[in-house]
Amino acid sequence: MEMNMLSVILLAIALAMDAFSISITKGFTQKKIQKQEILWYGIFFGGFQCFMPIIGYVCGTTIRSFISTYAPWIAFILLLCIGLNMIRESITSSDEKVADIFSFKEVTLLAIATSIDAFAVGVTFAILNISLVIPCAIIGIITFLFSIVGIFIGKKLGDYFGDKFQILGGVILILLGFKILLGF
Repeated sequence: MEMNMLSVILLAIALAMDAFSISITKGFTQKKIQKQEILWYGIFFGGFQCFMPIIGYVCGTTIRSFISTYAPWIAFILLLCIGLNMIRESITSSDEKVADIFSFKEVTLLAIATSIDAFAVGVTFAILNISLVIPCAIIGIITFLFSIVGIFIGKKLGDYFGDKFQILGGVILILLGFKILLGF
């Protein structure tokens, strides 16, 4: 079974929104973000969004009840921990600036947290017997682009509004975690 192109694009945009939100947050909280780091965010977010439906498809219905039960909790805990850490760093770094270091560990955790819903889409694709190649490629590309654009938007906002955005960024991640947990 094939999905029509408009449906695939709309699905990809919907799946990219969490990564886009986090990218905006990273843009305004990370002062010295390098171009290659921006590219890594796009690659990780887009890559995880592309491959998670494939993993979900392979797993199919065998672990569907487990995923639907625990996936929101996993995403919530990851986003809560990262958000609380951002708030803590912002509060404790009043005089001493926290090193603005790119972390593969953090970007991996963020990519996992934002792509759990893509895993569930893959399970749905398996149930409906939907072809994966084109939808997964489009999901990955759109998420990649949204992530990069989000960082640039966040950077502009951060330059305009200053340091206080790190607390706001932490709060956004926590709220995003609650959104996922509560299923909105």
